[in-house]
Formats: sequence, C-alpha cells, structure tokens
Amino acid sequence: MSRFTGWALDRGEREALLRRFPPRYAHAVADHVTLAFKPSHPKLPTETHGEIVGEADDRRGVQAMVVRIGGTTDRPDGSTYHVTWSLADGRRAKESNDVIRERGWLAFPEPVPIALEPRLFAEPR
Repeated sequence: MSRFTGWALDRGEREALLRRFPPRYAHAVADHVTLAFKPSHPKLPTETHGEIVGEADDRRGVQAMVVRIGGTTDRPDGSTYHVTWSLADGRRAKESNDVIRERGWLAFPEPVPIALEPRLFAEPR
C-alpha cells in the first residue's frame, strides 16, 4: 500500500536548489512534495513541473519551501503544497504543515521553476 503520493524533487536539480536556498537547520531534507497521504486509491500525479513560490520558517527548526503545481499552492486536502527544506534536531517533516497553516508563508519576488518526478512512496518496512 502507498504511504503517500506526490513528487520527488529531481535529483539533478536538488543540489543547485540547496545552494540557492541554503538550509537554515542541521538536517537538509529537500526531498518531495506530497499530493495525498495514505490515499485509498493511489495513482501517479500527471504534473511534472512546479515552481517554488515562497518560504515558511518558524525560526525554531522548521523551514519549508512553498510550491505551486498546476497553477495552485492548494493541496486537495486543504493544506499547502510544500517541500520540507530543513529541520533542527528533534523536529519532524510533518510539522511543515503546521508551520504553514499557523504562520503563513512569504512569497518570493519571482517563482523558481522545478522539475518534479511523480511517485508513489511505499510504506517503509
């Protein structure tokens, strides 16, 4: 069963993106964008491109980049498309959702195009 569906960041672009947007916290994540968590009927998304359009940071250990896909930053579940960018010790990637919801995010002056690889992410064994 799929744990979640979404998009992996293109591995060829990831390092350049990490240089452009340096991680603020000890653990760089910059791995994927979630479309749906534990979908009942998982299927691959069709989009293969997006844009980093902003950033959220609680200044206590969670940094996330907000992503626009298909013209929107709104995920079907009501949350916001994003990439957890970096985390401090003791923080978890799922906290990015809370930070964006509670604190909002700052838009960048210009969007940054990114390649996205549609993926089904399996339940870890």
